[in-house]
Amino acid sequence: MKWERTFQFLAVAFAGIAAFLYWRGDFDAMFVTAVVGAAAFFLSIRMQVKTRIDERRAKESEIDEPEP
Repeated sequence: MKWERTFQFLAVAFAGIAAFLYWRGDFDAMFVTAVVGAAAFFLSIRMQVKTRIDERRAKESEIDEPEP
């Protein structure tokens, strides 16, 4: 969960920086910052999905193993 929160924080931070750059009129830097923020957002989503898949696989392996 640590990476998930890290990428979420980065996404919010880059969105704020992009908004500031938009306000300042620096559209090239704003675009690059917004793209990096979007990438951080999608990486946080990927981490959530990966965690859920790993948990599901662990539960399935527990069910599939016969108890002695």
